[in-house]
Amino acid sequence: MIDVDSEGPIRTITIDRPDRRNALTVAGLEALERAVADADEPVLALRGAGPAFCAGADLEAVAELDREEAEGFARLGQRVARTIEDADPVVVAEIDGPARGGGLELALACDLRVGTPDSSYGEPGVTFGLFGAWGGTVRLPRIVGEGAALELACTGRVVGAEEALRMGLLSRLEDRPRTVAEELAATETDALAVLKRRVRDDADRATQERREVEAFGELAETHAPELGELLE
Repeated sequence: MIDVDSEGPIRTITIDRPDRRNALTVAGLEALERAVADADEPVLALRGAGPAFCAGADLEAVAELDREEAEGFARLGQRVARTIEDADPVVVAEIDGPARGGGLELALACDLRVGTPDSSYGEPGVTFGLFGAWGGTVRLPRIVGEGAALELACTGRVVGAEEALRMGLLSRLEDRPRTVAEELAATETDALAVLKRRVRDDADRATQERREVEAFGELAETHAPELGELLE
């Protein structure tokens, strides 16, 4: 269900269940968590096999859960999303086709979301009496604003790639999403994890600024020879 391929500085994780639009069961979520946690490449790309990115939770599996099991399933989805968000690599969601429910929530946990013109986005849970519980109610308003988040979640409306880009749900629109991962891999990749940490730092301002200075000093020392060459 989860395929992992490493090529140089890029690890590609593919949710490979196209017959179910890459919907995730407990086993699939656990395998995805391991694949992300084990990554030591500086760039990680998350994609779906076939014509969909990810349909989120496998509803057939959810329908069989009692309340305690359903809460456990939600906690697992939240944990996987946090693992993606907190991973050392910069994580790029390469989205082609539908990203729905938990699939959208996993994409929200990624650092960059790159969609094709054929991609689409939605939180349809409300239409069958549920809602996204893999951290979507936290991340969606943070990314698109409270008003847009409520409108999407409460109506279950699906938005296309252009609208998703305008509202800030997408970082970029590309015919070939891999372009962005390749751009990241071509940088001085030791700076990527540092940048991710600093941008995501939620400490007080003084602490953030101190950490920024320390990180800059360490990188400047490391890359002094290259900087000198640029000035010659």
